[in-house]
Amino acid sequence: MGDSKNLWGGRFTGEADRGFVDFNRSFGFDRRLFAADVRASVAHCNSLASAGVLTGEEATKINGGLQTILDRGTAAGYFDNLESEDVHSFVEARLVELIGDTGRKLHTGRSRNDQVATDLRLWLREAVDDLFQRVGTTQGALLDLAEAHLGTVLPGYTHLQRAQPILFAHWCLAYFEMLSRDRERLEDCRKRVNVLPLGSAALAGTSYPIDRESVARELGFDSVSRNSIDAVSDRDFCVEFVSAGSLIMVHLSRLAEDVILYATAEFGFFELSDAVATGSSLMPQKKNPDSMELVRGKAGRVFGHGTSLLAMLKGLPLAYNKDMQEDKEAVFDSFDTVSACLGVTETVLRNLSVNEERTRDAASTGYMNATELADYLVRKGTSFREAHEIVGRIVVHAIARGLELHELSIEEMRSLSTSIEDDVLVSLSLERTLGTKSQTGGTSPECVTDSLAVARRSLTS
Repeated sequence: MGDSKNLWGGRFTGEADRGFVDFNRSFGFDRRLFAADVRASVAHCNSLASAGVLTGEEATKINGGLQTILDRGTAAGYFDNLESEDVHSFVEARLVELIGDTGRKLHTGRSRNDQVATDLRLWLREAVDDLFQRVGTTQGALLDLAEAHLGTVLPGYTHLQRAQPILFAHWCLAYFEMLSRDRERLEDCRKRVNVLPLGSAALAGTSYPIDRESVARELGFDSVSRNSIDAVSDRDFCVEFVSAGSLIMVHLSRLAEDVILYATAEFGFFELSDAVATGSSLMPQKKNPDSMELVRGKAGRVFGHGTSLLAMLKGLPLAYNKDMQEDKEAVFDSFDTVSACLGVTETVLRNLSVNEERTRDAASTGYMNATELADYLVRKGTSFREAHEIVGRIVVHAIARGLELHELSIEEMRSLSTSIEDDVLVSLSLERTLGTKSQTGGTSPECVTDSLAVARRSLTS
């Protein structure tokens, strides 16, 4: 079965080149808009009936046919061997097959230009909502992991050099915050997605008395577009969506990089579950973090889609141009990629083993309490700049002796600063180093416990 006619053939007398027909066709990927196209067509049919363009009987017949098409769309093979140019011509052809010429009246007052813009916004609105939920689920996995390791200490790094000890839960919450911003961006993006272009027709608006606000309410849009030219040529919302997805991928990739590093033998902090790791075809001892490496690698794929959308749009004259057909694969694949990466990341987090002894040992060595010693001297009346220099000299002395700061004798430290007293060793303890970071957002146990509670509430509000 094939579609014998396209939707625009009246002007043409010659046959189109077969290669061009295939090149021009988008049905291979825009069939994904099928349900959205049917839903928007029902709303358009209702608006035509309300405007008196269709009779009640015609509208009932059309809507019945559209429902049948939607139901059949769930059957395997329904879209196979059908040479439609795009999803819009596919739905119209099936409708005419079902109800005859009445089906041809459905396209009154609309163009494929406002039709595809509406379909894409309907589809993307659901995609945004889906990603919003998936990001929240991944955040939940981070909180579960943090709460399962409340007392676990981890070395914090800058420049990949050990810097200061932190709670592992504090590390988890850092990624939670990144993903919270991602959810906010998705919510903000949704506002501009949820504007109805239907009724703009090809570019100048429709001449039929369609109640666009009523159509918007039926389809769940917050508002209608205010300029018909802009409505059919706007793809800002696609760029915004892929941009939001790109930042999600930045954050997932950074998390992946941490997990990959910390799972190496050199770090030994984490071990990935067998469910999300692979082995080597040559080296039997290997356990490779392929899941996280793929997340890290797929980030570039989404970034590329954002670049392709911007490049496609930057030189387009108003209004609609066929270049815009390139928007869908970029949007669809971005959604698929981000969604899959969120799912895999959640699985990794829910199956991650933490070597608490190894992380605590790493957080207790490498002079990571040097800043705490400087703060100790400040509390004793030394300026921070002077304290910083004194502690630097003490660290050099400790390195020469092969000792950690807390392993030096008080006499050795006092030889470099007379401000140091017997209470210094208490100040250099791991517990004190963590506990003093007690301001909002810090890594003290109290702050982290409070932050976990706030984070948990934010997911349920």
